[in-house]
Amino acid sequence: MIFLKKIPVAWLQLRYQKARLIIALLGVVFAVVIVFIQLGIRDALFDSAVRLHKGLQGDCFLISPRSTALIAMESFPERRLSQSLAFPEVNYVAPIYLGFGQWKNPETKDYWRNIFVIGFDIRYQVVDFAGVEENINKLKIPNVVLFDRSSRAEFGPVVADFEQKGNVETEIGNRSSNRRVKVAGLFNLGTSFGSDGNLVTSHLNFLRIFSSRYKGLIDIGLIKLKPGYDIQEFTEKLKTFLPKDVKVLSKEQFIAFEKNYWQTSTAIGFIFNLGVGLGIVVGIVVVYQILYTNVSEHLPQYATLKAIGYQQRYLLSIVLQQALLIAILGYIPGFLISIIQYEFAKKATLLPIVMTIDRAGFVLIATVIMCFVSGATAVRKLKQADPADIF
Repeated sequence: MIFLKKIPVAWLQLRYQKARLIIALLGVVFAVVIVFIQLGIRDALFDSAVRLHKGLQGDCFLISPRSTALIAMESFPERRLSQSLAFPEVNYVAPIYLGFGQWKNPETKDYWRNIFVIGFDIRYQVVDFAGVEENINKLKIPNVVLFDRSSRAEFGPVVADFEQKGNVETEIGNRSSNRRVKVAGLFNLGTSFGSDGNLVTSHLNFLRIFSSRYKGLIDIGLIKLKPGYDIQEFTEKLKTFLPKDVKVLSKEQFIAFEKNYWQTSTAIGFIFNLGVGLGIVVGIVVVYQILYTNVSEHLPQYATLKAIGYQQRYLLSIVLQQALLIAILGYIPGFLISIIQYEFAKKATLLPIVMTIDRAGFVLIATVIMCFVSGATAVRKLKQADPADIF
């Protein structure tokens, strides 16, 4: 109740100079939007980078120790994957091939950009993406692929042409040759910072497209366990069984492996975190300037309050309440603007940029702390409010 009674005093001081209040709120709004955008794009980077990992229907995975990320996988012998069948816990294993090919735009007939090609043994349920299971039998036909409907528009009007005609034919180029392929279906995976578009096909079709690749060298080995077995226990057992020329990861470890690359091995994570820090610094400086000026102009009034018996902590609480009001009033429009910006960014980049409750709560707490830091710095001026100065 005491806190509620003090709020009108803080609010009256803030709105006394409406132009100054608006500037303070704009500073907070700017900082909130910057933080939201930086965090949104950063998290979208990590989420898009592990879409394939999350869609893989395996419990344990084998990769080469030289692999650094999904877009830079090194091959390893498929026999290592076959050796895992010696364990009774294993239900089945499936090789996965990954590679970038030059996609020929079927409309302009030009090679536009690299497209990410995923090849796997279609006898097993390897991936869980909408559209793959319905079209899996079509991949038994040579030179047939499924096209990611969420790929960027630069690859051509493939989705529209397929929905109108029922199929699309074009070419995929690689280092050694070009291969004529037929799009026989669509699926949903989505773009990432590493790939602008995706294709899914059988591992046999993959080897036809990438004729320089050898069947015995794979990029990912998927292991599916029988129900009831402990994944972590099996992972540790397999690590001791297989030679060190292959890395054994659980699905959670495989996802963390990819995220760690983008966060620590590239400058992207640092840049986005730096943007968050700069946004907060800007907010602190703006709010501090407003609160400091406000305190300076009302020093005689604060000195009068001291003279009639109000304690220093009461005066400090007024400034901190002003900081809290600025934080809340600036956060609300900043939050709404960020939601609109997320929609624009999502359509422009095709990245999974969405507002989450955790992020909204984090930015709210960060905004309050930001304004409290400004208020705590500005209240030092109150020490100069000496009652003797007004007599």
